[in-house]
Amino acid sequence: MQMADYSKNEDAIARLTPEQYRVTQQNGTERPGTGEYLDNKTPGIYVDIVSGEPLFASSDKYESGCGWPSFTKPIEPAYVDELADNSLGMRRTEVRSKHGDSHLGHVFPDGPPDRGGLRYCINSAALKFIPKDDMEAAGYGDYIDQVEDIR
Repeated sequence: MQMADYSKNEDAIARLTPEQYRVTQQNGTERPGTGEYLDNKTPGIYVDIVSGEPLFASSDKYESGCGWPSFTKPIEPAYVDELADNSLGMRRTEVRSKHGDSHLGHVFPDGPPDRGGLRYCINSAALKFIPKDDMEAAGYGDYIDQVEDIR
């Protein structure tokens, strides 16, 4: 597997919409039920809007009812940092991209028990979706085998 150059750079930051900037760079949260990818059921991969690093596969996405896209696990755990977040008077675990250092959302221990028990609650504004048919051309061919649920 070739190592792509996933990084945070000024050009990528400059291309962000105000909402994408607020979420990824200022630790914001989009309003529940408003995210572009909440109801997306197309096979593909979700990557960091800033760095492009692969984060989540469509096969690990599920309907949690929380108002944000939810995933059971990252596609590449090495690209996801989990940090203690004690803001807003709550104890939570923040999820950030390793190379892009984007705020993605939070992970909670209330996911499907048969799929590991975790719920990665992720802001659509932090993600870019690459449909399965475009993954090879976009440089994510190594992950194609992970985008469809085989069960």
